[in-house]
Amino acid sequence: MAEAVLALRFDAPMQSWGVRSRFTYRDTSSEPTKSGVVGLLGAAMGVERTDSEGIRRLADLRMAVRVEREGILERDYQVTGNVPTTKGTGHRNVVSHRYYLADALFLVLLEGERALLDELRDAVLHPRWPLFFGRKAHVPASPLILSDKQNAGTGVFPDATLDQVLERHPWQEDRPELREDAANAPYLRTVVEVPASAGAEQRYDVPVTFASGDREFRQRYVRVGHVPIPQAEKAGP
Repeated sequence: MAEAVLALRFDAPMQSWGVRSRFTYRDTSSEPTKSGVVGLLGAAMGVERTDSEGIRRLADLRMAVRVEREGILERDYQVTGNVPTTKGTGHRNVVSHRYYLADALFLVLLEGERALLDELRDAVLHPRWPLFFGRKAHVPASPLILSDKQNAGTGVFPDATLDQVLERHPWQEDRPELREDAANAPYLRTVVEVPASAGAEQRYDVPVTFASGDREFRQRYVRVGHVPIPQAEKAGP
């Protein structure tokens, strides 16, 4: 089967990629999680939360993230009033702490069968359900797929490997002042899915089901590294 790589631009004022969110504490990873990306793609394709086979099909894609612009970790909180106490003898206010990334920009790469990636590209361009980055209020600030591949465009790259696109894809940063400052920090952080091996980091963020009250996840392994910021002439693989 012919394989390819789908490149997506994740750009928003706020993003939240929860890993260990529980009750009144909602955390965020510093980059998109596998479960968050699969959830977004599932929404684009209309995959139901309980469709374990549809979820597995997406979760089996190999994933990598290149951090184009590190986000700023922010904390918000919400107050819910008039909540009954556990003893049922009164009411109280409950404060929940919610963390998110502000002003972050990511290049998300998925490697797999060309036919599936073409299907995903079309679904992202014409999603069945709304797309958001971790929470419904965190909507994209720009299209996930940009058509001009010679100028930081995204989409399907046929006959390319994930590592090739990770190293060569044009930098997504579009702010002149930050591009000019790249000489002071000429590397981009990467998080790449790899087989289990020494030095690889375990993450339990591969979804099995998103069923309400019965969510299930399995582990994968990633390696955190860096790649040089691609030069303008390296337009892509």
